[in-house]
Amino acid sequence: MKYVILESGGKQYKAVEGGMIEVDLLHVEPGKSLDLNEVLLLVDGDNVTVGAPTVVGTSVKVTVVEHFRGEKTVNFHYKPKKRIRQKTGHRQSYTRLAVEKIEEK
Repeated sequence: MKYVILESGGKQYKAVEGGMIEVDLLHVEPGKSLDLNEVLLLVDGDNVTVGAPTVVGTSVKVTVVEHFRGEKTVNFHYKPKKRIRQKTGHRQSYTRLAVEKIEEK
């Protein structure tokens, strides 16, 4: 099984050929292809290549499937006996990527 650990938006994701990953919002139109070059680890069967800090010459070809928003999180802060109540919410924007191919050079 061939997979990589890649970095996007300061976070690390495991990408498998033919799989899907959900990363923080990328400003690319759905249907477009792009290459992710920040590969930190490459595993191909028993061969493991660790980057220092990245694996040189390795990239992941992905296609943008869709943009979507995650679940809403609600934050509620209060101070008892002081009539202070503060309720805020947040929905994170994500991009779903289809992993087409892991390219080694």
